[in-house]
Amino acid sequence: MNIEEIMDILPHRYPFLLVDRIIDLVPGKSAAGIKNVSINEPFFSGHFPGRPIMPGVLMVEAMAQVGACAILGDDKYRHQLAYLAGVDHVRFKRLAIPGDTLLISTELIKLRANIGKAKGKITVNDELVCSGEFLFALAKA
Repeated sequence: MNIEEIMDILPHRYPFLLVDRIIDLVPGKSAAGIKNVSINEPFFSGHFPGRPIMPGVLMVEAMAQVGACAILGDDKYRHQLAYLAGVDHVRFKRLAIPGDTLLISTELIKLRANIGKAKGKITVNDELVCSGEFLFALAKA
């Protein structure tokens, strides 16, 4: 999926759309996406001046957005919203800095009615950056 196709599924817009591309999608099962970390990101001016690192909470949000693409990529859920309802077992193993390309992989663990659970991880050059589990609440758009 290119950025236009992602924006057809997700309601997020700049500066909160944190996925540049979906490179693998099995609707209702899994998704993998790319986030290119650029020095031009608006958060780098304050996080941290002179030593820019991507905030962990934005990496968590990026994983959740890729997970939402896995759910909302299924025609059954296409015109719904996936709200982040919970985060568990998140661990940060490495800093994400300008120039990094984040490979974000997610897999749905459970999807019933209006609740979904997914696990995700972010790697850079095959090195684990972040991992965690997410709970989604689905609602009519």
